[in-house]
Amino acid sequence: MAVGAHHRAGGGFRNPWSTARTHGFLDFLKWTLLERRRRPGDGQREPRTFPRADPAFVFPRAEPGAFTITWVGHSSFLVQIGGLNLLLDPMWSDRASPLRFAGPRRRVPPAVDFDELPPIDAVVLSHDHYDHLDAWTVKRLIRRYPAIVWFTPLGVAAFLKSRGARSVVESDWWDESRVGALRLTCVPAQHFSGRRLDNRNATLWCGWAIRSTHHSILFAGDTALHPEFNLTTARCGPFDLAILPIGAYEPRWFMGPVHMNPEDCVAAARQLQDDRNGRRLVVVGGHWGTFKLTDEPIDEPPARMRSCWGEAGFPEDDLWVIRHGETRALT
Repeated sequence: MAVGAHHRAGGGFRNPWSTARTHGFLDFLKWTLLERRRRPGDGQREPRTFPRADPAFVFPRAEPGAFTITWVGHSSFLVQIGGLNLLLDPMWSDRASPLRFAGPRRRVPPAVDFDELPPIDAVVLSHDHYDHLDAWTVKRLIRRYPAIVWFTPLGVAAFLKSRGARSVVESDWWDESRVGALRLTCVPAQHFSGRRLDNRNATLWCGWAIRSTHHSILFAGDTALHPEFNLTTARCGPFDLAILPIGAYEPRWFMGPVHMNPEDCVAAARQLQDDRNGRRLVVVGGHWGTFKLTDEPIDEPPARMRSCWGEAGFPEDDLWVIRHGETRALT
């Protein structure tokens, strides 16, 4: 991929790969108005909610050599690494929508109560969609932790600063920055952006490599399968843990260019495991089980992911499909 190939002439951004054609609003209408049909009995087969685990993160902070990850829900994770507390794509609102009364509603409340969060040092954002960048959550975090350092892809800083954020680091793909003892690299993802019909792809989307002295993790963001996972591993790895999105993938003709399915996640894991010399890679499944965004049953992604993982011959213990609120630690 040529340097800057993801920048559009005249401003904004694009996916630079030939397989990355995304669909427009007319395609969205075709899916939602013409093709989307609830199969008989779906409402009875799908769970309305999922059980929550009791979080077990370290308060107020874990030791610098420790690592814990706690799933808040959807793509929101609390990560303790390098002695700091990070939030990834924090989303505590009831709906992933610009409206308080309409739009996708949570099936599971945030599995970490906001008032029980440890002191947050940094927030890492993948892009500006409502299920990943929530204005109400941003304002709550800024009021409670005004010294937070916010890490965002290009174009998102204005949104945060207009809501009172003091310290914002805005990055292009492959830009590197630091907070405390952590190095963060903004890495490629295949997706799109926009909070309105008139600003589609005006801001960038990305994943993040986060490295401490002891651990290295990849937060892939919201992404389809793309050809840069190998390069990400070569430049920023090897990784101990990768958070990959495993849900919101049907119908494939519409979602395939922007969301991975479990088969794609296994293909991405293969790229991330190249040249590891036996070093373990744990994959954590995210982006499922919280909002009903697409056509697959809401409980299908983890079962399908486990099946694909096993068929690929990967160690069972290296796939973590954790419960809402569950905390796990890397040793």
